Amino acid sequence: MATQLSLNPARSAVLSMDYQTAIVSIYTKDDQALLARAASLLTQARSSGMAVIHVQVGFRPKLPEISSRNILFSALKNSVRHQQLFEGAAGAIHPAVAPEGDDIVVTKHRASAFTGTDLEMILRAKEIDTLILWGIATSGAVLSTALHAADADYRLIVIKDCCADLDEHVHACLIEKMLPRVAAVVSADELLEALNSVQPPLG
Repeated sequence: MATQLSLNPARSAVLSMDYQTAIVSIYTKDDQALLARAASLLTQARSSGMAVIHVQVGFRPKLPEISSRNILFSALKNSVRHQQLFEGAAGAIHPAVAPEGDDIVVTKHRASAFTGTDLEMILRAKEIDTLILWGIATSGAVLSTALHAADADYRLIVIKDCCADLDEHVHACLIEKMLPRVAAVVSADELLEALNSVQPPLG
C-alpha cells in the first residue's frame, strides 16, 4: 500500500486532531505506542517540508459557541466537570505531540475541523490539495473532518493506527468500511515509508 502513496509535500498537510491531554487519557488510556506513532509522523512530516496543523477543541468563557440544539455539545455546556477537560493543562495538546516550530494550531468548537474555523482559508493560502489526518475520536473529529474534506475535493489519507474511539466496534467499522470510501486508509508505518522516500526541501 505504501508504494501507492505518491506525496507532494508542498501541496500536502498533516492534520493531528484533538490530541489534547485529557482526551488522550480518556480515549486511549495514555497509549504510549499510539503517541509514539503520531509523534514520529509529525517529525517526518516536518522534515519533508509538509505543513503540520494541530486541531484542538476550545471555547470562550461560558461557552457562547455552543447551541442548546446541539445534542453532543450542549451536554458539555451543562457540565462544569466536562468543561474542565478543555481548560488549562488538560485541554492543551499532549506534550508528546505538541506543536513545534512553524506548526499551525486551529481551535474548533464542533466535531469537524472545518466548521467555524479558518482551516480552509489556511489550506487555500498554502495551495494544499492533500490532507493526511488522524485524531480522536474516529467517530467524531476524524469522520466529520474526512467527510467535509471529501466533499471539498481534497485528496485524503487517514492514518488508521493513530485514530482511537471509545467504541472499538464503531472504530473498526469506520476504519474498515466507511472511511475507505473517501480516503486512502493506511498505517503509520506505511505513511512513514512513503514520507521517507520524499526528498527533503532544499535549504
